[in-house]
Amino acid sequence: MVSFFTSRFEIVLISVQLLFLHVHSTTHWQDVEVLKQLKNSVNPSSITPGSCLATWDFSLDPCDNLFTGNFTCGFRCDVVVSSLSRVTELALDHWGYSGSLGSISWNLPYLQTLDLTANSFHGSIPDSLSHLLNLRRISLSRNLFSGPIPASLGALSGLEELYLDYNNLEGTVPLSINRLNNLKRLDLQGNKLTGELPQLPGLNTLYFLDVSNNRISGELPAKLPASLVQLSMRNNTVAGNLPASITAMLSLEVLDLSHNKLSGSIPAPLFTHPSLQQVTVSHNQFGSIDEPAAGKLFHDSQLIAVDLSNNEIRGFLPGFLGLMPRLSSLSLENNKLSGIIPTQYAMKVMEAGEGESRLERLLLGSNYLSGAIPGPLLGLKPGSAKVRLGDNCLYRCPLRLFLCEGGKQKSLTDCKALGHAIP
Repeated sequence: MVSFFTSRFEIVLISVQLLFLHVHSTTHWQDVEVLKQLKNSVNPSSITPGSCLATWDFSLDPCDNLFTGNFTCGFRCDVVVSSLSRVTELALDHWGYSGSLGSISWNLPYLQTLDLTANSFHGSIPDSLSHLLNLRRISLSRNLFSGPIPASLGALSGLEELYLDYNNLEGTVPLSINRLNNLKRLDLQGNKLTGELPQLPGLNTLYFLDVSNNRISGELPAKLPASLVQLSMRNNTVAGNLPASITAMLSLEVLDLSHNKLSGSIPAPLFTHPSLQQVTVSHNQFGSIDEPAAGKLFHDSQLIAVDLSNNEIRGFLPGFLGLMPRLSSLSLENNKLSGIIPTQYAMKVMEAGEGESRLERLLLGSNYLSGAIPGPLLGLKPGSAKVRLGDNCLYRCPLRLFLCEGGKQKSLTDCKALGHAIP
């Protein structure tokens, strides 16, 4: 009899506890449902002990048990509405979770951050993400997502950061991106995107754009956000000349357009730009360098590193590059430059004026430079600077000089082909 009453008491107690949990639950039921959908969409074999998802036990209330033995990580609840907590952040650990997001409703009206970085989620990026109208940040980086970038993402007008880099995304960059007028960072590198990069006049607050390592073709857009601080488009098949919009971005600090098919002249305004610190346009088809007009204040240049190597640049070495006060790295290797090495290059390697930087890296190898090595460079000690002068048409490049790379120079026949025979 005692056992019977004990069992009935335990049943009643459990029922009261469940009713209490239901009445006083701190997490909105819709948010709980989405968390369940997310966990159920993940391949169970990829949820291993020690991972965030392994601690998600829905016999307990999620927001009410955060950072206990259950629900140790993976989301946050920062907003309370009508005494119920709402999920504001989903940020899974980098555990290698695999699965598809297509079956999730994404009915999380207060979500501000969605971060699934460095996992193995696959399939298409679902249109249902456009339901998350309060999102400020999406990071799906380093997963296995395929298919196109959904045009529906343009509905997320409050989005400030969008990271879709290092997936298998295909197709073109959708024009709807222009509707994200609060976007500050856009990272699409490391995919299989094709076609031309669209004009981006609507992204007035964008300061970081990286579409490197794709298959983007055509010419550079004539209209790029003037707010850009960093523009990276390396390793695509972009062709044509550099548009004026590049030099009109007065806040630009980093420009990387290497490994493309750009041609024409490298415009002088790049060297008198008020904020540019790094210019990398190597491995293109540029044929010349425009020098700043007389009176242009390249002395105020902020440039620290310039890489113009592996192009088709002809003519003499531009003397003004040896006078730029902050320049510490200059590469002009593998071009068709001729004439002598300007003395100002050598002087800048050896010493810097007050408030200026030494040229610690000067790479001039594999050109058609002629004449003698400037005297100051002859006393350069190994380790004091990185200088390469090999494979030119210099009068003499002694083996004892590390900067001569074993003394190898071009043959007399090769040098004569450009009209600069070794004396």
